[in-house]
Amino acid sequence: MEFAKIEKKWQERWEKAKLFEVTEDSKKPKYYVLEMFPYPSGSGLHMGHALNYSIGDIFARFKIMNGFNVLHPMGFDSFGLPAENAAIKAKSHPKKFTEDAVKHYIKQMKNLGLSYDWSRMVETHKPDYYKWDQWIFLKMFDKGLAYKKESPVNWCPKCNTVLANEQVHNGKCEYHGDTSVEVKNLSQWFLKTTAYVEELNNFDKLIEWPDLIKKLQKNWIGKSHGTEINFKINKETWKIFTTRADTLFGVTFVVVSAQHPKLMSLVTKENKKAVEVFVKKQNAVSEEELDTMEKEGVFTGSYAEHPLTGEKVPVYAGNFVLADYGSGMVMAVPAHDQRDFDFAKKYKIAIKQVIEGNLTNTRAYTGEGKLVNSGEFNGINSKDAIAKITEHLQKKGLGKKTTNYRLKDWGISRQRFWGTPIPIINCSKCGAVPVPEKDLPVRLPDEIHFTDKESPLREYKPFLETTCPKCGGKATRETDTMDTFVNSSWYYLRYMDAHNQKEIFDKKKAAYWGKVDTYIGGKEHACMHLIYIRFYTKFLRDLGLIKIDEPAISLFNQGMLHADDGEKMSKSRGNVVLPEVISEKYGIDSARLFLVSIASPDKDINWSDKGIEGTNKFLNRVIEYADSVKLGKSSKKVQSKLHKTIKGISEDIENFRYNLAVIKLRELFGNLEEEISKSDFESFLKILHPFCPHITEEMWEKLGNKPFISTESWPKYDESKIDEKAEAAEEIISAITGDIAKVKELANIDKLSKIILIVSPKWKYDFFTKLKELLEKTRNPGDVIKELMSSDLKKYGQEIMKIVPAVMKDAGKLPSVVLDQETELKSLKQNSEFIEKIFNAKVEVVVAETSKEQKAKNASPGKPAILVQ
Repeated sequence: MEFAKIEKKWQERWEKAKLFEVTEDSKKPKYYVLEMFPYPSGSGLHMGHALNYSIGDIFARFKIMNGFNVLHPMGFDSFGLPAENAAIKAKSHPKKFTEDAVKHYIKQMKNLGLSYDWSRMVETHKPDYYKWDQWIFLKMFDKGLAYKKESPVNWCPKCNTVLANEQVHNGKCEYHGDTSVEVKNLSQWFLKTTAYVEELNNFDKLIEWPDLIKKLQKNWIGKSHGTEINFKINKETWKIFTTRADTLFGVTFVVVSAQHPKLMSLVTKENKKAVEVFVKKQNAVSEEELDTMEKEGVFTGSYAEHPLTGEKVPVYAGNFVLADYGSGMVMAVPAHDQRDFDFAKKYKIAIKQVIEGNLTNTRAYTGEGKLVNSGEFNGINSKDAIAKITEHLQKKGLGKKTTNYRLKDWGISRQRFWGTPIPIINCSKCGAVPVPEKDLPVRLPDEIHFTDKESPLREYKPFLETTCPKCGGKATRETDTMDTFVNSSWYYLRYMDAHNQKEIFDKKKAAYWGKVDTYIGGKEHACMHLIYIRFYTKFLRDLGLIKIDEPAISLFNQGMLHADDGEKMSKSRGNVVLPEVISEKYGIDSARLFLVSIASPDKDINWSDKGIEGTNKFLNRVIEYADSVKLGKSSKKVQSKLHKTIKGISEDIENFRYNLAVIKLRELFGNLEEEISKSDFESFLKILHPFCPHITEEMWEKLGNKPFISTESWPKYDESKIDEKAEAAEEIISAITGDIAKVKELANIDKLSKIILIVSPKWKYDFFTKLKELLEKTRNPGDVIKELMSSDLKKYGQEIMKIVPAVMKDAGKLPSVVLDQETELKSLKQNSEFIEKIFNAKVEVVVAETSKEQKAKNASPGKPAILVQ
C-alpha cells in the first residue's frame, strides 16, 4: 500500500466532507477534547509534537465513534518574543514570520491525520482575538483587578524586556542562554490573581487532575498561617511576616530583599555605594534556587527596633529574600534557623538562643523546646508560645495573626512589540485612562521598523500619540504589551464561538460545551498557564459569562519524546525527527501507532528507527491479511478473542493506556484466522482506527462500505461470546514460556534437554475459587482465614495461613480466572509440542499428586512448577 497516497486521499475527503466540524444543536452528548495549543516556531513540528497531538486525536476519534458530539479544536498561541527576535534578525515583521510558520504548522498537522474542527481555529495575534484580551483587561481594570505599580522584575538586557519566571533558567534567559537575567524595579501592569487566592487553593473540584499538578499548585500558592509583626525602622513601621513568633526574642538582625523597591530609603549615606554594588550584581533567581545558592548580604546602615524589647538590630540587604514574599523583609533568628545561622557567622552578627536545645558552633537548633531568654514567656513550650506571643503583640497593637501566600499578583507588562497592546491611555491630567470599548481593538501597526534596542512602539507616533477619552487633551498610548500567558488563559472558551465579532462568545454556546472534558498538555505548565487559566475562568464566571468554576474536568499530562540517544529533540542538536520524512518512508499511521506503543503516554520515551520499522511491518501484514482473508464465518475462538479485545481496548483508551491497547491489538491480529466474518473483521478495523485512521479508512472502503469508518459506531462487546476459560488457558501457555526462559537463565543452562511442568494439586483450585469469592465480600485477612478454616479446606490450614496474606499483599498472585486441574492439565499437554519447539527440549506434564519432586508443593493454579534439565 502506498501510505503517502492513501493519507492524502483520506485527508482531502475528510476536509471536503467537513467531517469533524460540529455544532451545538446536536442531540448527542457533548465531549470537549483539547490539547494545549502550540507556539508556531519557524522550525515547525517534529515527532515530539506528533506524539502530543496523536494522544488527543486517538481519544477524540474514540469518543466520536462512541456517539459523542466531540469538539476537538486547534489554534495558535501566535504572539511572543521568539517571533519578534526572528523578525529583527531577518529585518522583517513578526507578523510575516508568524503567519508563514502557522501555514507550515497547519499543513503538518493535517498530514498527521488529526481530527480537528479547523473552522474554529484561533490565532492570538489576530485583532479579532486580541480585541477580547483587551476587553477582559478593561473589565478587570473597572473592577480594580488590573492596576499599575513599581515592582522588581526579571530583565533580559538582550531581549530588552521583562521575562516571566518560567523564561529564566539558572539565572539565564531561555532565549539567550549566555545572558544573565538582571533584576530591575519597573512600573508594571498587574492582574490581581490574589483576589481569587482562596478559590485557587481549593482543589475539591479538580478530582480528575493529577495529584502532582495539584501539589505543585498548592506549593506555588503557598498558604501559610503566621504572625505579622511591626518593626520600626527610622520611625517607619515595617510589617514582617513569620510562622515562628515563638523565636521573636532571638531576633538579632533583619534582612530586606536586595530587589525591594524601598531598599534605598533604608540605606545611609556611608553605606550607599556598597549597597549599590551589591544590588547591581544580583541576578534573577527562582525560589527553588534560593535554597542552594550562597547567602550574601550587605549592611544598610539602618537599625530596626525590636517591638517588645526595644533593642536595636541591624538591617541587611540580602540575596535570599524575595521582594514579593510577605513584606519583602524577614526577621532573622540565627540560633534557630540554619540559613540565618550561616549568615550571622559570615557577617559576625550576634546569635541569641531562645529555645532550649543543642545549639553548637556549626549548627542552629531547629527543634522544639522550652523558651529561654524570652522575658515573661520563659518556660513555655515553643509550639504554645507562638499563639501566646501573637496574642500579646495583638493586645499591644504591635502585630496580628494572619495568613500569608507565596502567590503574588501577575505582572503582565512586556516591553516588546509582538503582544496584545494594553488598552490604556496615559494622560498628564487624568492619569491612566481606559480605552473606550467601542474603540477596541487597539491594533498593532503593520508598518513599523524593528531594532534590537527597545520596542518600536515607544517612538512610533501614529500609535503613540492620541487624545484622552476623558478630557480630550493630548495623551499617549501605553506601549507595554501583555504577557502571552494572557492569550492562553481563556482560549478554550473562544473555540466555542470562534468568529463572533459582537461579543467574546455566545453564552448559550458556552453553556452547551461547558468545561473541557479532557485537557492534554505538559506538566511544565502546572504553575503558570494552569493557574492563570483557572484565574480567568473564575473571573469570567463572575462577569456572568459562564457558569463553570474550573476550566477542565480531567487533565492528562503527556510524556516527552526524546531522540534515539535520549537527548531532547532540538534543531541545534541536529536530532530532530520530522513527521514528513517519517510519513514518506513509513506512513504516518505507522508513526502514530509506534509512538503510543512504546510506553504509557504519560511517560518519556526515546525515538527508535528499529521500533517504527517493526510497526510498519505489522501494518503491512494487516494490509496483506485484508487483501487475502476469506470473509465467511468466524470461529468461536476468534469471536472470544475479538470480544475480549474490544472490552479491554475500550477500557485502555478511556484510561490513556494506549500502549496496553496496542499490545491487545497485536495479540488479536495474531489470532485471526484465514476465514472470518465480515462484521468481525470490520470490528477489528474499528478498534484499530483511532490509532491508524488512514489505512483503516482505505480497508473499510475496500470491503464495500460507504465512507467513513471515522464516524462509524464503536463495536460493542458481547460478554457471552468471551470464553474466559479458553482465554485463561491460553494466557497460561503464554506466561509459562516466559517463566521457563527465566528458570533457564537462573539455572545458567545454555541448552535444555527436558522440561517438567507440575500442575497444581487439586485442592488449590478449590481453595483459590473460594478465596476469590471471599475477597469480593471482605478484605480482612482474619475473616477470610476464619471462613476458609471452617470449610473442608482446613486440613491445608498451614499452607492457607501463608498464601492468604501473600495474595492480599499482591493481587497478581491470584489468577483472574481459576481453571480446574483437568482443564489446565489438558491445555498444557495440548501445547507441549509448541513449547518443545520454542526450547528444543522434551516436555513432560504431570500433576502434583503423582510427583515426588519437592517443587511440586510450589505449584498453584495458572502457575505450574517448573523443573529443567
